[in-house]
This record gives sequence, structure tokens and C-alpha cells, in this order.
Amino acid sequence: MKILLIQKSKLKKYNSDKLREECGIFGISNYTDASAMVALGLHALQHRGQEGCGIVSYDGKNYHSEKRQGLVGDHFTKGDVIKKLPGDFAIGHNRYSTTGETSLRNIQPFFADLHGGGISLAHNGNLTNAISLRDALVKDGAIFRTTSDTETIVQLIAKSKRNKMIDKIIDTLFQIQGGYSLVIMTNKKLIGVRDPFGIRPLVIGKLKDSFILASETCALDIVGAKFIREVENGEIIIVEDQKFTSIKPFPKQPARPCIFEYMIYV
Repeated sequence: MKILLIQKSKLKKYNSDKLREECGIFGISNYTDASAMVALGLHALQHRGQEGCGIVSYDGKNYHSEKRQGLVGDHFTKGDVIKKLPGDFAIGHNRYSTTGETSLRNIQPFFADLHGGGISLAHNGNLTNAISLRDALVKDGAIFRTTSDTETIVQLIAKSKRNKMIDKIIDTLFQIQGGYSLVIMTNKKLIGVRDPFGIRPLVIGKLKDSFILASETCALDIVGAKFIREVENGEIIIVEDQKFTSIKPFPKQPARPCIFEYMIYV
């Protein structure tokens, strides 16, 4: 794929506003002090969102969450904050709001304690049918705590009648529309999802026996991880027991990634 080079001084020629990404996501499995590695990864992805940042970790029994408004370096470089996030599994998120107000309650990752176990989710992208889905869920009795379209995904997973968590996620994916990538953490798995057209990016990396899911390869570089490959459009990556498997539940579509994800500023 060709890479478009644009000088920063010429950006105004193309757009009167700043060129912005839409959130950064990072997840790691089976790594001691996983939250510290997520903080590094989010630092590398800081250009994707500066409004807020959050990390959720899992220690094998409990989920732990810390969310802050502002930059990663202002909060998650502090030892006392990282100590609140124990565990060998963790996911994180940098927020640039495309939907929902700028407030602490909208900062991801989101966590929910479901019938099949806990789940935490970080989302990059936009759901084009979020409003209609949210209205239907509210009419059916769902209670929303945020104004983010990401919570719609969590609510749909919670209401799915499927038994297995991965099946609940697949059931949800067939209901949502738009460009998105997801990093999901359950009691046993780290899961990555890319939308059927591959509009939003997601890559797979490996650091020793640990797998990483991230928005960009720069997040792999900062932690010394090896780039394996991109998650393909419409693909679900499931990391469990120090290996990953692939599921492609959607009908095959041509990839249509966002061109702005491949721009380099010089």
C-alpha cells in the first residue's frame, strides 16, 4: 500500500481543522506487570487521543480499573497508580471523543460483570447505528451509565442469549455497523476484533510468551515486541493459553481501510 506524505505546514490546505485519529487501544496477555506495559503502549499511541486514558487489569480473580482525564504521562507513570492495577492481563485506551461528552464516565475501557463472567472492552471507531440500537436497548429496560456508543456494545453482549462469551460477542458484532476495532478482555481470553471492511486498524505483536493487540506498530516498538501481522478485516483474534486462534464470522468483503491511518507527517 502506498504511503501518503504530507508536510505539517500544508495540512491547512487540505483541512482547516487538525487531522485527528479516533482513539488508541492496547492489550497484553500473560505478562507480569501487564498494566505497566499497557501504559507504555498507550504513551506511544498518545497522538490518537489526548482527552483521557484508562487501563483495566485482571489478576485471575478480580478486575481493577483506573481512568483519568488528560495524558498518559501525567497519570500512569506514577508507581502508586500502577500498583492499583495488578495482574498478568490488561487492556488500555486513549480517548478522542467522536461520540459522547468529554467526561470521566466516558473514558474507556469499560467493564461489566456479566452472567458468564467479567468483561472489559476498549473500542476505536464509530458505530453508525448506535442511536437506534441504544433506543431499542433502553426501551427493553437497559440502563446506560455513559453517553458513549461503546457502552452499546457492552449492553448487546450482556443481553445476548448465547451461552459462550465468544458467541455473545459474535452475536453482537452482527448487530453493530460502522468502522471499529475492539480489544476485549474476559476471565480467560484476550480478544481482538476488526470491522468487516477493516476501516480501523489493529495489529498483533508478541513479546516473549505474551501476545499484544494494538492500534499501531509504534506501540509494539516502544515495548520491544515483535510485529506478527495486521488483524484482517472481519477477523476475530482469540488469545488463550499462550497462543492465538482466528475466527472469520463475516461474509468475505474487500478491505477498505481509512487512508488517514496510513499518513506520515514529515
